[in-house]
Amino acid sequence: MDAVRPEAQAAPYWRSTGGKLLLKRCKACGELHHYPRPHCPFCFSAETEWVEAAGQGTIYSYSVTRRGAEPYAIAFVTLAEGPTLLTNIVDTPLDTIAIGQPVDVVFRDVDGVAVPMFRRVPPG
Repeated sequence: MDAVRPEAQAAPYWRSTGGKLLLKRCKACGELHHYPRPHCPFCFSAETEWVEAAGQGTIYSYSVTRRGAEPYAIAFVTLAEGPTLLTNIVDTPLDTIAIGQPVDVVFRDVDGVAVPMFRRVPPG
């Protein structure tokens, strides 16, 4: 068995590179999945690859936390490609967030790492 690189062990469950949101796709069955893992959760194939997501989705569910220094919103966002991921909703007034609302990805620097978050798509 090959040793796993320490940076791979510490990697978050999602990946982003150069302002692109990446998902895992199985080469055997074609299914996209999140969270990324080396084996497909649908057919258990080890043949997976990174593919770029459009970065658009809809809010499946959300919660606003108003305790602490600054209020914030977390949400499950279902991407246009199908997978659902847990993320933050940013650049959006907290009282205007709604289930089913369209959102698109933005990247925020968190301790030197580009973290994908989502914002409401303006109506119109």
